[in-house]
Amino acid sequence: MSINFINNWKELEIKCKNCTRCELSKTRTNVVFGYGNVNSKILFVGEGPGFHEDIQGKPFVGRSGKLLDSLLEEINLTREKIYIANIVKCRPPENRDPLPEEQELCINWLRNQFYIIKPKIVVALGRIAALKIISPNLKITKDHGIFLLKKQTWFMPTLHPAAVLRNISKKPDVQSDFQKLKSKIIELDIII
Repeated sequence: MSINFINNWKELEIKCKNCTRCELSKTRTNVVFGYGNVNSKILFVGEGPGFHEDIQGKPFVGRSGKLLDSLLEEINLTREKIYIANIVKCRPPENRDPLPEEQELCINWLRNQFYIIKPKIVVALGRIAALKIISPNLKITKDHGIFLLKKQTWFMPTLHPAAVLRNISKKPDVQSDFQKLKSKIIELDIII
């Protein structure tokens, strides 16, 4: 399937924010297009916006966002040094998992963001993102922190910050994943 990507970031954002492809567009407050440095070679991908993200129009701004910020800080990164996006751009009702058909209708926005950014590293935050962008056979609890090279881009799944908040004993696992990310950034000589 051939996709005609938009080359202009602002045009892509405007089109995305006016999207009505799926039912999620009817219940959203804001489209959460993404946030960060579009020139970064590091892309973080979550599953979709939650309540706070929908209100503010930015990804990872609630408690999960605070945890993500602290994990980034531990490896000398900030939101301004990376780019953060989601599989779906509108909040699923009651923060449920995005349905497969919603993911399929929305994924080309993320693909277009990927096309423009051309990241060297993609970090999938959580099971849904990892299954969609890395492998449908991935087991997040077993495969987190493992890098996989796909078409000259390194992909790494890690646990979603919300999952860590529900089970804080998982935090050292995610901290270890972020240390692996730091090592990969150094190995690939990515300038931050």
